[in-house]
Amino acid sequence: MHKTLENIYCWCYPLFRKWGMNDTIASYSSLVVNILLLSFLTYIIYMVFRFFLVTVMAVVAKKTKTKFDDLLISNKTAKYISHLIPLLFIYKSVPVILNDYVYWETVFGKLVGVYIILLILWIVRTVFNALRDFLKTKPEYSDKPIDSYIQVIMLILWMIGVTVIISELFNVSANTMFATLGAVSAIILLIFRDTLLGFVASVQVSLNDMVRIGDWITFDKFGADGDVIEINLATVKVRNFDNTTTTIPTYSMIADSFRNWRGMLNSDGRRIKRHLLIRAKSIRFLTEDELQKLKRIQLISHYIDSRQLEINKYNLAHDIDKSLPLNGRNLTNFGLYRKYITAYLENYPSLNKDMILLCRQLQPTAQGIPLEIYAFTKDKKFENYEYIMADIFDHLIAAIGFFDLEIFELSTGKEIQQ
Repeated sequence: MHKTLENIYCWCYPLFRKWGMNDTIASYSSLVVNILLLSFLTYIIYMVFRFFLVTVMAVVAKKTKTKFDDLLISNKTAKYISHLIPLLFIYKSVPVILNDYVYWETVFGKLVGVYIILLILWIVRTVFNALRDFLKTKPEYSDKPIDSYIQVIMLILWMIGVTVIISELFNVSANTMFATLGAVSAIILLIFRDTLLGFVASVQVSLNDMVRIGDWITFDKFGADGDVIEINLATVKVRNFDNTTTTIPTYSMIADSFRNWRGMLNSDGRRIKRHLLIRAKSIRFLTEDELQKLKRIQLISHYIDSRQLEINKYNLAHDIDKSLPLNGRNLTNFGLYRKYITAYLENYPSLNKDMILLCRQLQPTAQGIPLEIYAFTKDKKFENYEYIMADIFDHLIAAIGFFDLEIFELSTGKEIQQ
């Protein structure tokens, strides 16, 4: 093909001279003929390869079982390859048709070479995009930060490509290029600070398995509370539960503290950890008459009988003076209420009995004595979890009056006046 172009040039030049053109005009006219012919041949080559690569590949992709070739088609990989082959033809033909024009041969050769490098990088990018889309269809890779991996690889390839382009344009060796980059590394670090931080963070997040796509995370600094939908080199995107989207810099995932709820979702239950504030002045010893009334509560009737029998034996054995309730051993309304809560939680069907389940008393505060519920629900879904927790505390708040206890509340203006 290249020999044909050269022969056409040699044939056109004497023909134009024969028509009375001077050397310069005959030379340029021959050059124009070769350029037009090269353009025509390039177009023919492009159409042929585009037909085979795009049309035929699309037909083949429909008949195969794998989805990877379909993704190559949707990412236009074959289309870009069909552009590459004519460019390679032009790159090889330029030295032939511009043989007598050294300056223009150098300029066009470099420009076409740069375009070929950029096109190769773009083709590689489409292949990686197809690979990314293909891996995301696999369950075992659905929660992996594939975008981050692809961006890291493409960043390295683009750095190599830019280095080759600069070497091609200015005839500088790669070793000289890297030496120059080392000399201006401080400026590079300043300019590409966020990119480099994102690169390092992305690698650490992936290696340490800190965040996966689909994880529920809470990041108070950025107001994020929802599911991770994308992890790439620069940002982590979170879809909040109010359907807004929060974008978090990737390097913040290792620089700041956040909460990942994956462990809870993978466990056997979701924790309930909430307390009631009991007014201290409402806590007291119980009389015999009050104990008889509380025995009507079925969940603790057996406990009251056994506990009262044990206490009476102790007081009799030690000759305790029970004219004063403070002497000896006694039951309190607060203690019985704690026992009632424990029995109620043990009988509540939606709690996981194989995990911790208790009602504990915390350090007294100025607002009262905290009585904390610590248990785990079987259902970890947000709305069901909230319903179960509300249902439990509805009952416990309503039941507190039967034990003659009070929940702390701030007094209103009307109560203060009274």
